[in-house]
Amino acid sequence: MATEKVGLQLLSREHGHVEVDEEEEEEEETDELKMETDQPGTEMTKKEIQIEEEKTELKIKKVETGQEIGKEPNRNLQDASSESPRGKHISIQRTLTDLEKLAGLKEGCRISTVSQNTDPHMAGNKKSCPLCPEDKFKACYAHKLHRHLQNLHWKVSVEFEGYRMCICYLPCRLVKPNVAGDQISIKMGAHFHCIICSATITRRTDMVGHVKRHVNKGETESRYSPAHVRKSTHEVVKEADTDVRVLPNYSTPQKTDSYFNPKMKLNRQLIVCALAVLAEERKPLECLDAFGATGIMGLQWAKHLGNSVKVTINDYNKNSVTMIHENCHLNKMKVVTSSKEEDDCDETLEEGEENFPTIDVTQMDANVIMYLRAFDFIHLDPFGSSVNYLDAAFRNVRNLGIVSVTSTDISSLYAKAQHVAQRHYGCNIVRTEYYKELAARMVVAAVARAAARCNKGIEVLFAVALEHFVLVEVRVLRGPSPADDTVKKIRYLIHCQWCEERVFKREGNMIEENPYRQLPCDCHSSMTGKTAVELGPLWSGSLFNPGFLRRMLFEAVQYGLDDIQTLLKTLICEAECTTHKQFSIHGPSSHNKQEECGVFIKTPDAAADYYIVHGKRKSNEMNQNGPKRHRLESNSEHPAFYYNIHRHSIKGMNMPKLNKFLHYLSEAGYRVSRTHFDPMGVRTDAPLVQFKSILVKYSTPTYLGGQSEGSVQALEDSQAGTEGDFTEESM
Repeated sequence: MATEKVGLQLLSREHGHVEVDEEEEEEEETDELKMETDQPGTEMTKKEIQIEEEKTELKIKKVETGQEIGKEPNRNLQDASSESPRGKHISIQRTLTDLEKLAGLKEGCRISTVSQNTDPHMAGNKKSCPLCPEDKFKACYAHKLHRHLQNLHWKVSVEFEGYRMCICYLPCRLVKPNVAGDQISIKMGAHFHCIICSATITRRTDMVGHVKRHVNKGETESRYSPAHVRKSTHEVVKEADTDVRVLPNYSTPQKTDSYFNPKMKLNRQLIVCALAVLAEERKPLECLDAFGATGIMGLQWAKHLGNSVKVTINDYNKNSVTMIHENCHLNKMKVVTSSKEEDDCDETLEEGEENFPTIDVTQMDANVIMYLRAFDFIHLDPFGSSVNYLDAAFRNVRNLGIVSVTSTDISSLYAKAQHVAQRHYGCNIVRTEYYKELAARMVVAAVARAAARCNKGIEVLFAVALEHFVLVEVRVLRGPSPADDTVKKIRYLIHCQWCEERVFKREGNMIEENPYRQLPCDCHSSMTGKTAVELGPLWSGSLFNPGFLRRMLFEAVQYGLDDIQTLLKTLICEAECTTHKQFSIHGPSSHNKQEECGVFIKTPDAAADYYIVHGKRKSNEMNQNGPKRHRLESNSEHPAFYYNIHRHSIKGMNMPKLNKFLHYLSEAGYRVSRTHFDPMGVRTDAPLVQFKSILVKYSTPTYLGGQSEGSVQALEDSQAGTEGDFTEESM
């Protein structure tokens, strides 16, 4: 009977039914126990009393744990106003008052766990922090708790869509074990709870970046559903009859996203034309897009060239490979993955679509696939510099194949980060007026060195440097002799920093006493100190192959690629160093064999009776000597580098129009053309002194009403001085 009374009293005390003080209850319990143990004939021993007391304590603990389990979900949920089926964490609130209300709710839930030795009236006024454990922040009065919530949790928070993700110290995230491997399970770390995906992140800056990534992906809903987001955020972009699915942040992607740049449309069309020219020489071609991303490059190859190419699209990122599969489905292509062919669409293919080639999609490092397999055409377009993949590209590329290299590290190539150019390309460069051509020659030099290490030589087909990229296409020539000839064309450049004159350093191993004598200018003798710098090593050979460019233009007209036709015409004029008025396009098939790279390449006989002049077709009988003249012009290389007409203009003088100035230079007996590197650039073999003299000769003075007589006299003196220099050099 005594033990039952003890258990009932303990249970009633725990549930709040007994209103007697603790000291009086303990005295009554001890008195009853003493009276029962002193009575004769009792069979209850002290051990049995202890066993009964332990049983009652277990019952009490079960009741307590049941109450705590029932209240535990409320700690990890938001306030009751949340309408989402799965509530947010309690650290995510709208206002500070909501956070203080949670503190009141938590104090009511924990009133039973307050120490029993304290005064209930004092304990009723104290509240505990809802976001901190008791060992970190003990229960305190309301004014102190308000300062704690405001200065710590509310101040150190991340705002998103009207909510504040406050810092949390609850045991939601375990601290990682230390270096020694000790398991830490009691100590917890501070962290934030993401409102979108419920992830826990320790640092505030990382939390801000995490939320920004959700916003870029379109995941701005309060509830995160990955499957729904993936379907709703994809966009379909069409380019050159090819549809690709891209993410909404394709212009500013993250590290794990697939990249699609619409500004690289010219780059993709140039590569398609180059591959089409190669496909006319031999079929079928095995071509590789080493960095597929969305797969648009390989899909365009398959769309335009059909069964004449075997396309392989590779990417190391798993998400990119998945997107490539989806884009193949979208364009009704067949995919081969791990030597297993599968139809990419459940619908039946139409009759015109049955001839589409299969696309091999692989997921591996670009260096690995280029070492394992041999290709006829390889395109490298990594994010930044491509020097890390050149050795693998030239290892197994077939003879007379083409390697296409696209470099987007513009800051280092255009001399904005010179130390990076020295680290990646091993070149010393400065910012000059011809910096774009300098970048192209620097990339070609890196490609040539990589090919020579594999006992291969190169012949540059074309090199294009535009605002966003530098594209280089080279043909591979196997053998040590082409490799030696290629290495000989890598030389240093002497650049005058005063007048911008430049010249390639002479070949030879002997050290010259005064290398300034190689420059045509006399700045070193007239100026004090050092006036020139040595740049390089750079590619000193030709950057264009006129025959290959003409065939590319023919393919661009055939496939309807209008965006690059103007650029290709400019490249042809630049390669032959002629003006647009003298421009004519001979049909790429007007002769059965065409000499390129020292090798005769067969071309088809179709359309041999016509050639194109400014978009018009005329009979071949009118120009029978066209192919012969074309071969003679292709053998002579174009002049290296160009001059900017505005850079060398005279102050107070109106320059002539650019086309007229080109005519004046050609009348003086110099080769001249425009360049795609600079819209106001002039490529010519005239020295800088003659260039300036002709520019001054045909320049007219501006309005002289507001000028003084001294400035007019200075202009006349400068013009007379340049004319005198020109007459002396001509004599």
